[in-house]
Amino acid sequence: MQRTISTMVGKGSVNHNSRKFKAENVDGSRTHLNIDYCNEPIKKIYHELFDEALKKYNAKQTRADRRIENYYEKIRNSKQEKTFHELILQIGDKENMSTESENGQLARQILDEYYRGFQERNPQLKVFSAHLHMDEATPHLHIDFVPFTTGSKRGLDTRVSLKQALAAQGFKGGTRGDTEWNQWVSAEKSALAFVMERYGIEWEHKGTHEKHLSVLDYKKQEREKEITVLNNKLSEKQDEFRVMVDRIENFDNGERALQNLDESIMKEPEYQLAEPSAMMSARTYKAKFVEPLIARLKSLINTLFARYFKAVDSYHRLNITNGNLYRENEMLVKINSKLKSENENMRSEVKDYKLLRKVFGHKQIDDLLEQARNIKGRKRENPRSR
Repeated sequence: MQRTISTMVGKGSVNHNSRKFKAENVDGSRTHLNIDYCNEPIKKIYHELFDEALKKYNAKQTRADRRIENYYEKIRNSKQEKTFHELILQIGDKENMSTESENGQLARQILDEYYRGFQERNPQLKVFSAHLHMDEATPHLHIDFVPFTTGSKRGLDTRVSLKQALAAQGFKGGTRGDTEWNQWVSAEKSALAFVMERYGIEWEHKGTHEKHLSVLDYKKQEREKEITVLNNKLSEKQDEFRVMVDRIENFDNGERALQNLDESIMKEPEYQLAEPSAMMSARTYKAKFVEPLIARLKSLINTLFARYFKAVDSYHRLNITNGNLYRENEMLVKINSKLKSENENMRSEVKDYKLLRKVFGHKQIDDLLEQARNIKGRKRENPRSR
């Protein structure tokens, strides 16, 4: 079975999507079959994402007219950014995947499974409203999200930016038609095609000249993303490891400093008893020299003991943390090595797959794949016949 994948940029009618408002094309008797994943007020999401960054930004401003009172309203009135974006996805059309048909139920399952992984795939796109509609002609999915970037050096350090959000996820714009958005939509179509394949449906590329990813290419791309994430984690752990080493060295330096202090106490005049003058009484000598010296020594000892016990405690904690970091580091290196090996295997599989298509032709390979899927589908339907 082959089906097309359609995507649209939605108008962002959240009330329509959540069915607070029902259009004429909505079949109310089927609305209970819809899936409402989330429907948070967008202003609440803005507070969660940007309030802390807004507070920091305003605190740095010396001029009142540069402070931002309401970040949501600022973006709403902006010409550069939109407050949110909406993506609509659909499998097939009303002729072959109508909501009332068996295929429509299959489309519902596939779209549901696809959406479950959307937020994990897109950490820089905060979803606040998502709905799968089964009460219109064809099952389709609405996803509304706020794109954001962190660590920005201009304006708020966490701010709204579709371009930077997608760039952080690995989509770098190229030519005019090969924008970050188009690259990302293509990758999301491939993610949906990956789920479709598990249900025996092949992605049909009809009437389009877009460059799409094959399922194998998609797997390879996802694995490369995993490797990048692991490399970043590995780098972070190595940095933490170096910090711990420095802190342990500082402790050793502190221990040497204590030894030097011990020597200085023996020599410093501040901690020596002066010789009594010939006419000074024992009481006067005690009050003027002995008691102040004892008080200074007591204060020094108390300080040293407090610092010593704190240092010993920190030393033991650092050693434990250091050991844990070392083990985590070793584990990440092994996982990274395994993923790189798997990625190389996928590169080889993609190369072989493209070679087969080149030698035997697209049609013959497509026919063989269709036969294989049909056999797999029959086995799934009749497990006892195996």
